[in-house]
Amino acid sequence: MKNFEPLDNSHHREDPATPPTQLLFYLIPVVGFFPSMWTLYRRQGSREQLAVSRLSITLVFAWLLGYLLLATGAATSEFFTLRLLILNSFLTSGYFLVSIWLIVRVAKGKSKRLPGISRFAEKVLGKYLS
Repeated sequence: MKNFEPLDNSHHREDPATPPTQLLFYLIPVVGFFPSMWTLYRRQGSREQLAVSRLSITLVFAWLLGYLLLATGAATSEFFTLRLLILNSFLTSGYFLVSIWLIVRVAKGKSKRLPGISRFAEKVLGKYLS
């Protein structure tokens, strides 16, 4: 008897694979926030959809917070205005590049996770939105 798997492994079933086109929609910069929020609000979708939705919302909130803080700093500072505006443009470019990179990874069928951010999204947003 070499087969050590239990006969009833119903608790090990994975969710059916979500089509990549649906996951791509969640990762569109800024616009993907709305379907992601709707998915988490309804609490419906596969594990993949919920994880990508949490990641998308976390990225948008991080970008928006940084954008607002840097814009406010640039508006109130006389000496650092140009530096803060340049840093703000780097932050925005980085957000868009990370989103596009994730879209490419999802399209290729690779991992949909970012090392530190996905874990943070699961802890914080998973606690409050799912």
